[in-house]
Amino acid sequence: MKSLLAVCCFWTVSTLATAQTKDSSRITIPELKLNFNKSGSNYIKGTFLAQTWARYSEFNPGTTVDGTPKSTYCDIGIRRWRIQFFGQLTNRIYFYTQFGQNNFSFLQPRHTGAFLHDAITEFRALKQLQIGAGLTAWGGVSRFSSPSVANLMGVDAPIYQQATNGVNEQFGRKLSVYFKGEIARLNYRVALSRPMSVKNSTVAIPSINSNSNFNTEAPRAQTSGYVFWQFFDKESTPNPYMVGTYLGKKKLLNLGVGWVHQNKAMWHTTDSGDTIRTALLLLGADVFLDLPTGTKGAALNVYVAYNHFDYGKNYVRMLNGMNPANGVNSEGTLNGAGVNYPMIGTGNILFAQIGYKLKDDLFATDNGTLMPYTEIQYAHFQALKDPSVMCEAGLNWFIHGTHGAKLSLGLQNRPVFDYNASGKAIQTARKNMLVVQYQIAF
Repeated sequence: MKSLLAVCCFWTVSTLATAQTKDSSRITIPELKLNFNKSGSNYIKGTFLAQTWARYSEFNPGTTVDGTPKSTYCDIGIRRWRIQFFGQLTNRIYFYTQFGQNNFSFLQPRHTGAFLHDAITEFRALKQLQIGAGLTAWGGVSRFSSPSVANLMGVDAPIYQQATNGVNEQFGRKLSVYFKGEIARLNYRVALSRPMSVKNSTVAIPSINSNSNFNTEAPRAQTSGYVFWQFFDKESTPNPYMVGTYLGKKKLLNLGVGWVHQNKAMWHTTDSGDTIRTALLLLGADVFLDLPTGTKGAALNVYVAYNHFDYGKNYVRMLNGMNPANGVNSEGTLNGAGVNYPMIGTGNILFAQIGYKLKDDLFATDNGTLMPYTEIQYAHFQALKDPSVMCEAGLNWFIHGTHGAKLSLGLQNRPVFDYNASGKAIQTARKNMLVVQYQIAF
């Protein structure tokens, strides 16, 4: 692995130098690709991604780090580190693998972490139908349930759309058989999955009680899917991961709907102690707009999603990206430790994101351009009296005009919930988290 990284780093530096020599006004990072035929339709390809965070966080009340009470904290972490290797070996045979690490922080156990993200083989049955199987993110419920993390507009993806992350899946991936393709302007994906054992969840699953939670019995089969209609340009989707912004290189208006369903995936007890098993049902509808404006490369990006999640009675999950705390004392709130907030639960969620990429070559001498953005997640969960509202604003600096090298700044403002005197879960405070992210992707 170290040798591979050294080769990747040397290759990146050498290609940058070559590009700079050819054209001093623009640096580009070429593809790491080997073609098997003249047209390039049969190939193998490798990619690399690294996202490093430096962060200042206002912690939830009662937070501790290794037993030490903390109200604020600064940390550095590797949000994502990925190597992909894939190829269209023949006109009908395709494979895709991804290996890497998520959320490597100072709390990480030593000498652990990197794991297999994806491993699929795929057969092209018809022009409109490909059939594949393996560990994969093909399925539902919304566009960013399978985000292409190398070209997001925000500092992070809308994590709530990975609605069972860490519980019965591996960062959005499940062992599945999937069917996908394109018919006219309709792009579709449908998956039949065997969810992973809840007993091996990375999330603490409480003993069965009056509030719904995941059933720890043998998991039943799950179906999921996502379809979207493309009004203008079409997107290329050889892999499940959906682009956050094309930076004005495409004209897109897509309308999508999706679902996830698993029978008896959840359970809770009645007042008399009987066990009730209920289905998991997640529904979504969204609109994605990526629109060039003018002739100088400026672009508008808008994404709006509505989701109805049914996990059963009063289910709510506290979550956030790469939480830098690991404990809570007697002063703790419903949010729990660190930067978590009520992100996922039984109820309805509205998410909206808008950004505007300024013209190409905004800065002289190949220093790229900027893209400010803002987003909001507004949720009404059954378990909470008040809505859970997360707001974020940020700025991307595309150093060479692409996602290949990007510096991002994001300020997130989140709610803190606790019980009032009447036993109702209400918002009691708001806290901030400031993230600086540096990304390299090729």
